[in-house]
Amino acid sequence: MLADPDLTPFEPPVRPLGLTRGLPAMWRNYVETFPRATYEDSVVRVRSPLSDVVFACDPDLIQEILVEKVDAFVRDDATRRAFAPVIGTSSLFLAEGADWRWQRRAVSSIFRHETLLSFVPIFAAAAQRQAERWRTGQHGAPVDIAAAMTRITFDIIVEAMLGGAESLDAERYGRALHENFEAVPWHIIYDLFSLPRWLPHPRRGRALRARDFLHRDVARIVAARRARPSAKPDLLDLLLTARDPETGRSMTDTDVVTNLLTFIAAGHETTAVALTWTLWLLAKDQASQERLRNEATTVAGGEAIAGAQAERLVFGRQVLQEAMRLFPPAPGISREPRAAMQLAGMELTPQTRIHIPIYALHRHRRLWPYPDAFDPGRFAPDRVKARPRYAYIPFGGGPRVCMGASFAMLEATVVLATLLRTVRFQPVLGHKPKTVTRITLRPVGGLPLQVERC
Repeated sequence: MLADPDLTPFEPPVRPLGLTRGLPAMWRNYVETFPRATYEDSVVRVRSPLSDVVFACDPDLIQEILVEKVDAFVRDDATRRAFAPVIGTSSLFLAEGADWRWQRRAVSSIFRHETLLSFVPIFAAAAQRQAERWRTGQHGAPVDIAAAMTRITFDIIVEAMLGGAESLDAERYGRALHENFEAVPWHIIYDLFSLPRWLPHPRRGRALRARDFLHRDVARIVAARRARPSAKPDLLDLLLTARDPETGRSMTDTDVVTNLLTFIAAGHETTAVALTWTLWLLAKDQASQERLRNEATTVAGGEAIAGAQAERLVFGRQVLQEAMRLFPPAPGISREPRAAMQLAGMELTPQTRIHIPIYALHRHRRLWPYPDAFDPGRFAPDRVKARPRYAYIPFGGGPRVCMGASFAMLEATVVLATLLRTVRFQPVLGHKPKTVTRITLRPVGGLPLQVERC
């Protein structure tokens, strides 16, 4: 177990922040506004003239919201405002009710385990390319691990989702996604003050231009693939041929574009962030890094990791799970009641926001011994069984659990094992990361590490 003050990037406020302190904190990193009670109590309600927020921090209550009463809630307006400009309101992520259900049924077959295993060579090859760049490049200066992980995961999503898509401009896609992520705080603040969506803000013009580029270019790729399917089917081909098994309904080109954008944005961003924090934690914990390196060598030797071998990287998965406990890529989930209701003895209205503060839940004093320490052993099977199911939800939970969770875990496990067989990571002395939340919980300004040949 590694106990290090650097693993606690900020101290939560003792009391809910007022407007004067709350707005700057929300702009910088809304996770820092979770009051200390969310790390200690089961339910925390914060009311102000502008909002009524219930923080659900009890696993049984979270299960009630996400599973037992899932149809009684919808995504909150701030989330819809933040994501809709890029992926539209009809995408799988934002759709509700029957529209969500048929899309979920249609795409579920795409993420079958045997399909995912077929992508393992792509994961391993992308990671090995990065490892070779480090191995043959100049040494001595720190490397921005966040940028490197983003490059790996974007290469993977392009290869696995789009069969390479040679005409896709990865750098421009990255800039366009960044422009939309940077607008997220404005959407949250506008929602807080109930301001109309059309009201301009400083990031609006750039975000809209970036959105238009993304939609236009993905639509071009979809149209080309409709006309000429890939010789080796990838996830785009599977999406184009997906059918709702109950109704036979298939996706229109617009449906495919919005869902493809969802998979591209979420599929590489969340995995890149998870890998970034994982490598930093392993740089801090050299014993765990060496154990994972030994596991990777034992499982695959010097050869590229294959699908069947990936399932034997048990400690690698535990390391990733513990990293996502301390630094969950998606640090919170919000819902709103469809109608007035009672929950945990409280009277709620459709204007009440139910927030599941995943970052605080994963460090909750009642659920986790030494909650701010790094201990991959927490995810040994016997210890997992002893915990409430909804104490740990990096991918959400219930019917709307992230469809790409298995893809992301398999990808990250293979990338991690491949990198560690070639290079060793060391922390940069004196550097303590600060966190910022746009869509995901990222380190401010990247995350420098020393990279050495093994």
